Amino acid sequence: MHDEHLAHPATAAPRERDPFFDNAKYLAIVLVAVGHAWEPLRAGSRSVSALYLLVYAFHMPAFIVVSGYFSRNFDASPGRLRRLVTGLVVPYVVFETAYTFFTRWTDRVPDRPVSLLDPLYLTWFLVALFVWRLTTPLWQRVRHPVPVALAVAMLATLTPSIGDDLDLQRVLQFLPYFVLGLTLKPEHFRLVRRRAVRLLAGPVFAGALVAAYWVVPRMSAAWLYHRDSAQELGAPAWSGPVMTSAAFGCSLVLVGCFLALVPGRRTWFTALGAGTLYGYLLHGFLVQGARSWGWYGPAWVHGPLGAAAATLLAATAVTALCTPPVRRALRYVVEPELRWAFRRDPTRAVRA
Repeated sequence: MHDEHLAHPATAAPRERDPFFDNAKYLAIVLVAVGHAWEPLRAGSRSVSALYLLVYAFHMPAFIVVSGYFSRNFDASPGRLRRLVTGLVVPYVVFETAYTFFTRWTDRVPDRPVSLLDPLYLTWFLVALFVWRLTTPLWQRVRHPVPVALAVAMLATLTPSIGDDLDLQRVLQFLPYFVLGLTLKPEHFRLVRRRAVRLLAGPVFAGALVAAYWVVPRMSAAWLYHRDSAQELGAPAWSGPVMTSAAFGCSLVLVGCFLALVPGRRTWFTALGAGTLYGYLLHGFLVQGARSWGWYGPAWVHGPLGAAAATLLAATAVTALCTPPVRRALRYVVEPELRWAFRRDPTRAVRA
């Protein structure tokens, strides 16, 4: 999403941006918005449900892997901790409050409380990234970090008592993707961008779509949200670890195929990759509003033409929300400086 919070570590020295990662972030945020736009159309279309399952199997894992990759230099230094607060905590408080008031109207729940302990809608990701990044030094010292993180995720599915506080189920179940990103090196990304992998990516996605079409009536999409334990999904406890490990394997294959197809050159949308946190946080208002405004009411919307229109509108809207004018207008709430709130780093002053 945004480059400093979901890509480059805070206070890192300026360097030339890699268009590949900006392209990947932009394309992933488009898939996030399109997936949300498809959700009300799933009930009437097995095809839309299959596309929805396919997208949900890899779009957030792709974001999280890239976020982990660019968190490798997080060392809990004063500057990085400051950016963690201004870049994640402050936007979380602002948008958690904003979504609560907005959904009081759209969901017709006028007494919905503002609760910073129970993330609403898409704000969970800010909490998760805050926790993951704080634990980065620990994962960098574990001998086998990815297997350990996967074990944590599998155990979380056996623990319904974790509850909804800070969406810890999601924090723990998505953890392996972040830890995997921490362990990756530039050569790993070069491997998936080889011509042979690019040629395989299309057929793999086609096969995955066929598999998703078959799975639609047989599996709940909630397994891909990673927000509930197996018991809460009405499944036997043993299925939690099994589904978590299976989803991890499938998601990694699809993430690799997605990254293989991402252009490595500069494109018309490359610059938008630096503003994807804005698109992520803002597009939810449009999705929630569309339901309340009755946009999904007409019968034709639930047919092929409606699905195509929803896809185009969602992609266009989130693209607009990533543009520089939107970033300039809302930088004070998404990327506030808040220099007045922090003491000056004495070691930095000495170096200066």
